[in-house]
Amino acid sequence: MPGRDITRLRNRAARILPFFVAFVICTGAQTALPARSQDAPSQTATKPPAQSDSTPAQDNPKPESPSKKASDEGVFVFKKDVDEVLLHASVIDDKQHIVTNLDREAFTVYEDGKAQKIVSFHHEDIPVAMGIVIDNSGSMREKRNKVNQAALNLVRSSNPRDEVFVVNFNDEYYLDQDFTNDLLKLKEALEKIDARGGTSLYDALVASADHLKRDARLEKKVLFVVTDGEDNASNETLEQAVKMLQEENGPSVYAIGILGDEEHPKRARKALEIIAQRTGGIAFFPRTLDEVDEISRSVAHDIRNQYTIGYKPTNPRGTGGFRAVRVEAKGKGRGKMLVRTKSGYYAGSQPAASASK
Repeated sequence: MPGRDITRLRNRAARILPFFVAFVICTGAQTALPARSQDAPSQTATKPPAQSDSTPAQDNPKPESPSKKASDEGVFVFKKDVDEVLLHASVIDDKQHIVTNLDREAFTVYEDGKAQKIVSFHHEDIPVAMGIVIDNSGSMREKRNKVNQAALNLVRSSNPRDEVFVVNFNDEYYLDQDFTNDLLKLKEALEKIDARGGTSLYDALVASADHLKRDARLEKKVLFVVTDGEDNASNETLEQAVKMLQEENGPSVYAIGILGDEEHPKRARKALEIIAQRTGGIAFFPRTLDEVDEISRSVAHDIRNQYTIGYKPTNPRGTGGFRAVRVEAKGKGRGKMLVRTKSGYYAGSQPAASASK
């Protein structure tokens, strides 16, 4: 299906000259993302959760723990058992503050309603692989400058070792910058504005998640998506897109919907709520465009203050199928706490591909 083909995430770089293509073929080199000509990513919020005082300093990331190691290229990877399921979870108290000082004993994980044994637990500011997925349709033309600035401030507020790529989408979607932590390159990619056409939100999210799955070197994965309307151009349906996003080790989706009050935006809001809730992210719906920047910084704060909880499912993962996940947190002297993480995942192989529309 076109919507699931990561090769459709094309660079905007100049077309590869025929003699260079011949050289690549002869030398056996591979190009994961073909080029395109220059002409050619329920918990909802209107305001970000209140921040605690424990935001890690960007310029002084925490040292790696014995549970992680850095590769020869300086990339953080978990020493993760092949049978272990990792959950990235945020904890919010009844005053909408992020809770950052819980220990392993405070958490209980349920899979398909059965309590699971936690085998690993971390609460550290680890770098993430992040896709910034921005609506480039015609209706976004006047909004892109502020949205772009908010996206850059998200990166500035994030772990400096994050690896980030940029996808712009209208009725097509394009990888305008592959994984990098270079702000200048990210800025240039965000400024490739060609605001026209429709909105292929679901296709862009699925392709971006596939890019994370295939090419990200970091285990923790996030998509940050901004749109101002309802999907009207995707091959994927909402249901199909959610299934792909919920594959094992799939990304959390943080969404900003710059929507009005008409009927179509109501459907767009519901779609973003479903995508965010089922993947462990948050959907925000700012009242004004000026709120987008504050929200983007809050997203960075949320990502950097998550708990990573690992467990080995009592139901063998080889049996496949969807597994519902729920995490509870309790603490003496604490009120009710909400744990936000993915609502479930597809174990083993990918969910069966469904027919295109």
